[in-house]
Amino acid sequence: MHLSYCTNVHPAEDLDGVIAQLREFAGPARRQAGFDTLGVGLWLPAQLAHELATDESARDRLRAVLDEQGLEVRTLNAFPYAAFHAEVVKLDVYLPDWTDPRRLEYTIDAARALAAMLPARADGSISTLPLGWRTGWGPEQDAAATEAFAVLVAALRQIHDTTGHTIRIAIEPEPGCILDNVADIVDWLSARTDVIDPEFVGVCLDTCHLAVSFADPVAAVAAIHDAGLTVVKIQASAALEVLTPADPASREAIAAFAEPRYVHQVRENQGDRILRVDDLDEALATLPADGPWRVHFHVPLQMVPDAPLSATTDVLLSAVDAVVSSRPEHDVHVDVETYTWSVLPEPPADLAAGIASELLWAQRELMGTRTE
Repeated sequence: MHLSYCTNVHPAEDLDGVIAQLREFAGPARRQAGFDTLGVGLWLPAQLAHELATDESARDRLRAVLDEQGLEVRTLNAFPYAAFHAEVVKLDVYLPDWTDPRRLEYTIDAARALAAMLPARADGSISTLPLGWRTGWGPEQDAAATEAFAVLVAALRQIHDTTGHTIRIAIEPEPGCILDNVADIVDWLSARTDVIDPEFVGVCLDTCHLAVSFADPVAAVAAIHDAGLTVVKIQASAALEVLTPADPASREAIAAFAEPRYVHQVRENQGDRILRVDDLDEALATLPADGPWRVHFHVPLQMVPDAPLSATTDVLLSAVDAVVSSRPEHDVHVDVETYTWSVLPEPPADLAAGIASELLWAQRELMGTRTE
């Protein structure tokens, strides 16, 4: 298992900014955690991905800083195209979608850049959005997305033939999107294996998203495996859970997490059905609150929310165990993705220390060292 932390927590949009964040946060987090080497799951905005794919001197600058700080790269986050730390992001994070040629160009650039930065003989992974947001999607859009992935697979084969590195794309199901959950992505990819080679395209299992969908993590991983697909990447994350959302104290506690930058989808489990809304404000205003809620808000993995809230850490642990058990002979990329530090009700005073604490938790609980 290869552990990293995803740098989409930082707002850098260019190479100078990425270099600064590696020196200010990633390197100090590695040292505070006591790791000899730390993996970073770089978020590369589209313009920077293109620069790194085409400019060897830019790659050399980045490699030098990675080496200087004791860091390595095996995975990228290519879900947000740009401006992930704008004042308001919300549904813009799903643009451009997979019908837009810019999404394909961005992903190929990211793959070429990653292949040039990987350690010798290592394979890489890149997470991407689940086609797009669900509205305005029909057969024409689906056909365009399928064709884009076919072109992408051809590019990935060429990268492998040229560099010897296999780069795999990990499609990340997310509530509210075309591929809302694991069942959706299994169905979509299984129907297209003739044009979308499973050797190069599989699943990014974001365990916050998995929890929000109220899926059983062991069954979800089994469904992926039984379909002949691969969990290419795990995004280690935890959602917020509200067991008694009608309770005034619970409503007050969860309302503190409603904020204007990111979308926080909410699902209510009524036993025989799951109610769905697209943001926390909407949930507080419209859901009946007859059953427990899960909220798409990535909380730090080591964080134990104050009662009456809780976190879906058990889903994360079960999912990781299931993935490792299902593919013991393969590398597993585990990328800690807590991009919400800055929008927590009480952001940390020392972000590097918070990341170090989270990585130590992940090493202990996820990497085979935990004690029962």
